[in-house]
Amino acid sequence: MVIINSQTKWESLKKQMHTTHFVYLHMYSDVNKHPKQNRISCFYIKTPYDEYIVPVNHNEKFGYIDNVETDCRVSVSDLKSFEHNSIVKPSTFGLVDLNWSEYMQYNESYDFDKHLTSAHHWYYRTHYDKENVNDIVPLVKHGEYLSKVAVDLMLDYDMDYDQTILEVLSKIEGNGIQTTKGMVYSEYNPYTSTGRPSNRFGGTNFAALNKKDGSRKQFISRFKNGVLVEFDYDAYHPRLIGEKVGYKFPNGSGHEHLAKTYGLNYKDGKALTFKYLYGGITNEMKTNPFFNKVDEYIKELWNRWNRDKKIISDIYSREICRENLPDMNPNKLFNYMIQLMETERNISILDTFIFCMDEYRSKMVLYNYDAFLFDFDYKKDGLKYLKDMKWILEDEGKYPTRVYMGDNYHEMKEITEKLID
Repeated sequence: MVIINSQTKWESLKKQMHTTHFVYLHMYSDVNKHPKQNRISCFYIKTPYDEYIVPVNHNEKFGYIDNVETDCRVSVSDLKSFEHNSIVKPSTFGLVDLNWSEYMQYNESYDFDKHLTSAHHWYYRTHYDKENVNDIVPLVKHGEYLSKVAVDLMLDYDMDYDQTILEVLSKIEGNGIQTTKGMVYSEYNPYTSTGRPSNRFGGTNFAALNKKDGSRKQFISRFKNGVLVEFDYDAYHPRLIGEKVGYKFPNGSGHEHLAKTYGLNYKDGKALTFKYLYGGITNEMKTNPFFNKVDEYIKELWNRWNRDKKIISDIYSREICRENLPDMNPNKLFNYMIQLMETERNISILDTFIFCMDEYRSKMVLYNYDAFLFDFDYKKDGLKYLKDMKWILEDEGKYPTRVYMGDNYHEMKEITEKLID
């Protein structure tokens, strides 16, 4: 491995990075900070010819390391993290996430900790309260660690997979969420068994913020006179399943409609819907028009699982294979499919507008399964912006939303009627 410790060596490596594909892996200086608030300690390059370790903010740095733009293919271990903070700037279509390939094959993320050296463990244990600890771990040890990670990921790599979800989640993370104490950042984890991303960072579970204890009050707008706006889907899972099985919901509340078919009020009917969707359909409930179709779909899905040894998602053609999930039953498989349908539709919808939002000041700051939170600059973007977002999210009325607005995330009031022309 070549240690880049002079300007001459760095200029020589840059020439290679302009002419051949390479693997790029980096170490952040601080092991606790979010990538958006971190800095690069050092990075590793693997070309077809050699391996290199380059100090940037590390104690063994030799000088200034400038950014490198390249049209060559770049393979990384974490696309989201890379896009938040990186020395290398590849072309749009030249970036490949090796860990995503690992996950798509085996339905689990690569274990990055298994190759940490004894030196890493010693420094992390004895300097746990020190900022930028990776800057003092010997550079050669970072190189040793990153080399093993690169070899593992390259050996397991089989093909390029659609990375839209990583690009979309990276964009949302990068927008940050303003709080009364400053900007904070979430971190989505798409490497879950169902593909439905979790979202936590710094001790905060952004996917399950408490609605009753006042903790949401800290989240505010970054804009002067700005507000937070949340779009919340009505009966999202029943509607997704309804479209899949050919059950058409009438206009109005989906939960209210299903409750009427049970002869119950809204609250009790909603609880019953979730009970049978996620817990299993009883013989009595199979006579219900909606659940009759759902039951047939569950049987058909289970037959495919046993016949083909896998199921394939509708939008991004993701394969969920039986060999990776041996402990399966019909209803559990159905629940996996619901979450996969939800995630893929959401990502597909977000992909249609989130990258076009750069022309606006308002930003999408949180995605929570059936809800989308925006930091809205009312003065600059106006009410039409919200109407446009509502129209896109609802997909021509197939998936109605309720819309809430507030000065903070705890005190939100419904404004749905104001967005109806």
